[in-house]
Amino acid sequence: MDKKQHSKSTASGSSSPSTINKSKKSSSTTAAASLPTTTTSRNAVLPQTARRILQNFLLVWLDANLQESDKDFKNSLQHLRKIVASITTFTDAQQCVNFLSEIKKEKVFMIVSGSLGRQIVPEIEALPQLEAIYVFCGNQSVHEQWAKKISKVKGVYTKIEPICQALEIDRQRCDQAMIPISFNGRDALFMYTQLLKEALLEIEDDDVKSIKDLVEYCRLQNDVDEDQIKLVEREYRDHTPIWWYTAETFIYPMLNRGLRQMDVDIILKMGFFIRHLHQHITELHREQQGNMPAKFQVFRGQGLSMEDFEKMKKTKGGLMSFNNFLSTSRNREISFNFAQPAALNTNSVGILFIMNIDTAICTKSSTTFAEVSKVGFYKDQEEEILFTTHAIFRIDRIERIHDNHCDRLYEVNLTIVGNDNHELNTLTAHIRKDLGGRIGWSRLGFILIKVGEPAKAEQLYQILLTKASSDEDRAEYNDQLAWVYKNMGEYLKSILFLEQALDIKKKTLPPNHPSLAAFYNNNGLLYDNMGEYSKALSSYERSLEIKKTALPPNHPDLASSYNNIGIVYRNMGEYSKALSSHERSLEIRKIALPPNHPDLAGSYEGIGLVYDNMGEYSKALSSYERSLEIKKIALPPNHPDLAASYNNIGNVYYNMGEYSKALSYYEKDLEITKKALPPNHPDLADTYENIGLVHEDMSDYSKALSFLQTARTIREKSLPPQHPKITKSKNNIERVKKKM
Repeated sequence: MDKKQHSKSTASGSSSPSTINKSKKSSSTTAAASLPTTTTSRNAVLPQTARRILQNFLLVWLDANLQESDKDFKNSLQHLRKIVASITTFTDAQQCVNFLSEIKKEKVFMIVSGSLGRQIVPEIEALPQLEAIYVFCGNQSVHEQWAKKISKVKGVYTKIEPICQALEIDRQRCDQAMIPISFNGRDALFMYTQLLKEALLEIEDDDVKSIKDLVEYCRLQNDVDEDQIKLVEREYRDHTPIWWYTAETFIYPMLNRGLRQMDVDIILKMGFFIRHLHQHITELHREQQGNMPAKFQVFRGQGLSMEDFEKMKKTKGGLMSFNNFLSTSRNREISFNFAQPAALNTNSVGILFIMNIDTAICTKSSTTFAEVSKVGFYKDQEEEILFTTHAIFRIDRIERIHDNHCDRLYEVNLTIVGNDNHELNTLTAHIRKDLGGRIGWSRLGFILIKVGEPAKAEQLYQILLTKASSDEDRAEYNDQLAWVYKNMGEYLKSILFLEQALDIKKKTLPPNHPSLAAFYNNNGLLYDNMGEYSKALSSYERSLEIKKTALPPNHPDLASSYNNIGIVYRNMGEYSKALSSHERSLEIRKIALPPNHPDLAGSYEGIGLVYDNMGEYSKALSSYERSLEIKKIALPPNHPDLAASYNNIGNVYYNMGEYSKALSYYEKDLEITKKALPPNHPDLADTYENIGLVHEDMSDYSKALSFLQTARTIREKSLPPQHPKITKSKNNIERVKKKM
């Protein structure tokens, strides 16, 4: 059984609040589907990726008679590229279907000839990535009969101009629907939403250089219309940030994609614009404050995926966050016109959000808003209210709107929530402690690690390291890369970067400086994970030695060191020494901390793990249960540390042969872990494996096999191919199959 180990102290030198974790490896990101950009192909070979996709959508054109040299075809492409820059053409239907099936993260608009449309549209219409289909043919009446039966077909056309008009409207609706949203208790990112916002707004860049970098980056990707790039290059300073945000350029869709996918490259390149736009909204909010009603309603119509709609229903009464700038309208009818078409798409639900706004709450918090109809691109067309990024709302009510054309149209009432919200503050307070002094880009990297994206964090920190101009920054980014590689299970790389950071610090600080204690501590953690316990012990003891010199005798950071030393002794099988260290840690924390502080739970957890290893299960259970009591008081109900407690109590019952009790606790662990972590996080695999092993011991082999196979699938997606846990999963499955 995998025990969730008490985490060692963080880089700041204090232990994270009772972070009892399974050994964590990377949640390696899978590459995006091969997506050609602004290319056309009618060859037998499937088009290959030349560059990355920067926007949320692309256009596919399928017609057996396409001729690249044809003048009309070239003119049509020119018109279409002003709306969707990335266009891929096919003359072979099967190649087109294969290509569509590979797309996972983008939405696809499709132009298809009448004859091929009749053949393949019924086969592909259910694909969730396929947003809209436009039939382009010579004989409208012949193809309208079959086309009108398929909801995704927007029309049958004989000219390209009306397709362009329809495509422009559908692309706007698609972008509106693809605003990133997260739900408390359902998405790991929600816990970090306010910290992510702060990180993005703290970043200070050289604006002139940033604009130049953005322009050069977009040209390299070739996924943006060149005229739009030139416009930004030439006129960025001539217009306000809100003008750029609302204009028909690549700015909005690219920003939307960056925040939706947590795309490091895009966020790095657009960080300056996020800050400019927030500042502009805040300035307007101050100017307009006297004219705004104290309380009012705004509306927003959009499509929502079936998956997000289910999450929203389960979160009713709880909190949700729009993780981008949020466009709303004072006009209900305009917003309803965005919701209604989405309800006709078989893969989505049409949502009319009715948002109740309290101006005082928004002003007190950093969730400012402004009426932008006088400064936006579309002046005076509607009363648009634009909220700054990461606005949080409570979901009050979800009701179906009766409509004669479909049954997937809903009205959702939301209420704005401010920074002083207790539920929100409870969620973020524990995370802020882990953050230490990190700000800006460093904070963003920390969040990426926490939400199971270590590969993206690695990319970010490597970029920052190459740009670092001071020893302090170089030490910081080497240290962060060490943590990234630790999370990816690449311990040798991790040690290399941590030692580079330590070397820099040794040159710039006195030998007993408190900052060095944190580096020695982290060295100890890495050696412990590598199984090099004597080196781990040496590093932890050096860290403790420095802390004893620099800190008062009952400082909580000393307790963290004793706790970590206890973990090493337990791993070495020296249980009496382990117990002594954990008890010393608990003794200090009882003096230094409030009675229900989560770090106390960590000490009880450490003691429980020692007794568990010694086979003294009743004592282990007593310590685990005391730890759980504290966590229930100190932590939010779906905090992953609660899952760790349930896991460890389950382990004790498993070792005692009480399988039904063990199963009950493992299932509680799974319930929280599924909400707190991304779907392919390796910790989830550990939980599925534990449940599978209990079912095996209860002789329920079909259930055991199902859970063990799920564990293997997650590990194969998130861990390196040669990782021992993948081998362990394969062995578990083979063993159970032989018993069936």
